[in-house]
Amino acid sequence: MKHPLHRITLSALCLATAGSASGQEALQLRRADHHRFQAAAHAPAAMPCRGIAIISPGAGGSEKGYGYLGEALSSLGYLAVVVGHPESGRRALREQVRGQGLREGLADLITDPQAYHGRFLDIAASVRWAESRCASTEKLLIGHSMGAATAMLEAGAANLLGVKGSDAFKAYITLSPQGVGAIFPENAWAGIRKPVLMLTGTRDTELGGASWETRTTAFSSMPPGCKWLGVIDGASHMNFAGNGASRRTEALTARTISAFVDALGRGDCLVGPPQEGIRLTTK
Repeated sequence: MKHPLHRITLSALCLATAGSASGQEALQLRRADHHRFQAAAHAPAAMPCRGIAIISPGAGGSEKGYGYLGEALSSLGYLAVVVGHPESGRRALREQVRGQGLREGLADLITDPQAYHGRFLDIAASVRWAESRCASTEKLLIGHSMGAATAMLEAGAANLLGVKGSDAFKAYITLSPQGVGAIFPENAWAGIRKPVLMLTGTRDTELGGASWETRTTAFSSMPPGCKWLGVIDGASHMNFAGNGASRRTEALTARTISAFVDALGRGDCLVGPPQEGIRLTTK
């Protein structure tokens, strides 16, 4: 299945991953369809457990990446689980790009409904495992790139793939979210009522070269009610991927997530003092 490249965002490109972080537990979990997959857990830094945070990588990513997110959520008291998605991980991406090139392979992978079905099964199994170790009912879903699309599909965004999520999380955090294109139609996010934090950067361009500003479309389409949009000056797509390409972007992302979950806990969703290097808009 081919798609116009100018309609496919750079959200799929997340090939580099960080090494294992200290305190990280490697997991092998089984899905409802009995397939097994890899995950990595970051235990909460203090007890009682504040909640569960599931981290969904981009296409070509794995459970070995996004250590900065796992550590940040752990420090906030969450049991954080980085999920390996076999249907859209590194091996799956290699198979897609073989014989047709990186861009077309990515385009096909991020618009494959079965890949998202597999992601939902991975996430559900990760939640089940985490619930056996954390008594809190609070659950967050965080996604970068294809993981951002996964989070918005789970939250109930209208889409062109025939995919339907269960909206089982308290809030959603998306890094490099997609705009209108091969996955989402116009106003796809108009029905999302849960709190959402979206983060992008001024160098987070689309695969076809369109401006990072297209990544703000989802925020504009959402109804008011604890919605945050952060734009990090100079941040590129891969700066969010957890491979150490920009410690500044990682630090600003972690601090903004901390402010967001604290606002959720207070119940007011108010933004704190401004941070240098990031512009926050709320509604």
